Amino acid sequence: MSGLWWVIANPYSGQRGEVVARARAALRSRSIEFELHESENAAHVARLVHQGLAAGATQFAGVGGDGTAHLIVNALMAEPPAEPPTLAILPAGSGSDFIRTFALPRTVEGAVDHLTTDAVYPCDVGKLSGPFGERFFLNAANVGVAAASVGVTNRLPRRLGSVRYTVGFWLTLARFPTRRVRVTAGRRTYEGPAINVVAANGQYFGGGMNIAPNATVMDGKFDLQVFHGPRRLAFSVMPRVIRGTHVTHKAVSRFVTDTFHLECERQWPVEADGELLGRGAVTGEIVPGALRFKI
Repeated sequence: MSGLWWVIANPYSGQRGEVVARARAALRSRSIEFELHESENAAHVARLVHQGLAAGATQFAGVGGDGTAHLIVNALMAEPPAEPPTLAILPAGSGSDFIRTFALPRTVEGAVDHLTTDAVYPCDVGKLSGPFGERFFLNAANVGVAAASVGVTNRLPRRLGSVRYTVGFWLTLARFPTRRVRVTAGRRTYEGPAINVVAANGQYFGGGMNIAPNATVMDGKFDLQVFHGPRRLAFSVMPRVIRGTHVTHKAVSRFVTDTFHLECERQWPVEADGELLGRGAVTGEIVPGALRFKI
């Protein structure tokens, strides 16, 4: 694929410093035109994206996991160019669930090989509004126990790899109560007890769980799921979530919608792409075709 790639690398993904060196070497060995910048924090990612747009860049690549892609997407959506920009993910670390939807390579070197082709995929982006303001997300957003588990997971040793997400969920579930919610999705409504609500754009989250096997990132819709019933049902639901066979379970209500509104307890946590955003009620909408995703 011709043209400059504006590459933003999270040096804290994987072993510190190693992933940046690997990405630079892979890009050079394939004669790809690029500028590589190491990010320091979330605000720095936003500045780097702004610099890229100001320099005329239209192709952005994130070296890291879903969190790095999340920050790049939010910066791009804050000042969207006239034409949808192209985004690539060069995966590092234990996350990077979004690329599973496309069965892309899970190594930096394998992903860099794809930058030499012209293949891109129109990609929707989700938008959440709540007490925290407005945030965009690429893969999936959760309100409830899955969001609460993010903080627990982040404190677990990284050597556990993707198992951290499963362990974090079960540790959180043990003390997370079911609460009453009201979900409005188009003309349909769910009102009753729930323990989690997920709005999926991609198909996978939580280290490879197939949360939305029927989702597609180009249909202008969320795959919205409400998990309800007593906590004990999680023991029968979660093994099916891993395989993507849970959507017919009696403890799951599913909606396909371009907008939704969730009323919930004020202290319920909200996360998107593995990043904690805040707490409380949220409204979601799809921004269709906002990006071109590099496949």
